[in-house]
Amino acid sequence: MSGTYLGMPVFPPPTHPAFPKAAHEAVSNPTLRGNLRHATHTIRAKRARAVAEVSDWAALREAGKRIKDHTLRHLDRYLVRLEESVTAAGGTVHWAADAEEANRIVADLVKATGETEVVKVKSMATQEIGLNEALEAEGIRAYETDLAELIVQLGHDRPSHILVPAIHRNRGEIRDIFRREMGAWGRPAPEGLTDTPAELAEAARLHLREKFLRAKVGISGANFMVAETGTLVVVESEGNGRMCLTLPETLISVVGIEKIVPSWQDLEVFLQTLPRSSTAERMNPYTSMWTGTTDGDGPSTFHLVLLDNGRTDTLADEVGRQALRCIRCSACLNVCPVYERAGGHAYGSVYPGPIGAILSPQLRGTQSEIDASLPYASSLCGACYEVCPVAIDIPEVLVHLRERVVEGGETVRGGNKVVLKPAKGHAAERAAMRAARWAFSHPAALRTGQRLASRTRRVHPRTLPGPGKAWSGTRDLPAVPAEPFRDWWQRTDGGRSGAK
Repeated sequence: MSGTYLGMPVFPPPTHPAFPKAAHEAVSNPTLRGNLRHATHTIRAKRARAVAEVSDWAALREAGKRIKDHTLRHLDRYLVRLEESVTAAGGTVHWAADAEEANRIVADLVKATGETEVVKVKSMATQEIGLNEALEAEGIRAYETDLAELIVQLGHDRPSHILVPAIHRNRGEIRDIFRREMGAWGRPAPEGLTDTPAELAEAARLHLREKFLRAKVGISGANFMVAETGTLVVVESEGNGRMCLTLPETLISVVGIEKIVPSWQDLEVFLQTLPRSSTAERMNPYTSMWTGTTDGDGPSTFHLVLLDNGRTDTLADEVGRQALRCIRCSACLNVCPVYERAGGHAYGSVYPGPIGAILSPQLRGTQSEIDASLPYASSLCGACYEVCPVAIDIPEVLVHLRERVVEGGETVRGGNKVVLKPAKGHAAERAAMRAARWAFSHPAALRTGQRLASRTRRVHPRTLPGPGKAWSGTRDLPAVPAEPFRDWWQRTDGGRSGAK
């Protein structure tokens, strides 16, 4: 292998800071904020128009929620059915408990073909497990073929959005990346390349064409898996997925176990809601479906790697499991005021935005600084819940995970037992909550405290000391009224006397 960079940086890096610090650095970048604001506002407006065209959108949303919840309740049964269907259709199923096992399975499968290059369809699951880096360590080059993923890979960068990974880049930056990096990866950028979208897309098409025609191994994820037939489904807008799924001799698909649906009839619901929620299209341009292998049509060898990597643990949480309904449409990112200002990199995960704030801490645990901070990366405004096509109540899960961080910290599993380590930090918060609980349980003490607070309000600080600075550093403390409400109520006879 040469020294040319072949994958994406490890995400999150071992020293990735907590969300507040990372976000503080991001909001100081005016170019990033401008790129994000323009892109998210454009996408959300288009999505709103596309959804408004569907008279039964609320019914489709509820149907998607119920299908996902039913499938998750019976996930073991449907996974066995899927394995039987895929095997009967000529495919091979592999089970991966974690990222390390999944990467080892894929690397061994590629090496068994004798190839040292693979082309990839955009896949969140392979980013989650760091597959590109694992293949690089085994001497295998992985080429991203989605346009945005190509930009990210050539720029030695990290994805910052589920649907549009290069949303943080503008056209000028993309032109410079293509001019500088394409030659080291294959066909160089055309001379005199400008930043017009048509020229940038054509440069990418020419660069990737030789890779599509040469590659013998393709790697994909899947948007859905149909248990009854063993069919996998990829929806995309560029056609690169169709090339990767049909031209190679060997196809390896790495898919999270939650991506399963029971039947073709269930699939009908999501093929209506996903395009409108993600790209604001009535129907995505390319929908590729394959069932095992067929002589003379598509890859002759098909492997399905079913990935757990924390999903079973997430499923065990009655509140948090709804995150597994996610169909990766990214609608929640495009309406989130926090994501719009901070960008995706601040989340330290391939799953940024509101869904990442609830999914990553469940898949990875809350032992790291970044994962313990993600449940707090939200204003709890509820916009994410309103646009979610499968009705994930993200604010509810955020509050639930905050409670877990404060009360328990890391979940350590050994055998059949679940042990909660004491959480690091949050001691002041726990003490404040205990004090508040005692005060609200003793009305006389609460009344005395309110009167004392009112009489001393002129000398109250504008910010909290010690650990409280984390809360009051970005907001003013509420002003204490001159008179407690209880006293006002008694003095005015419940307001009937008309006194102020």
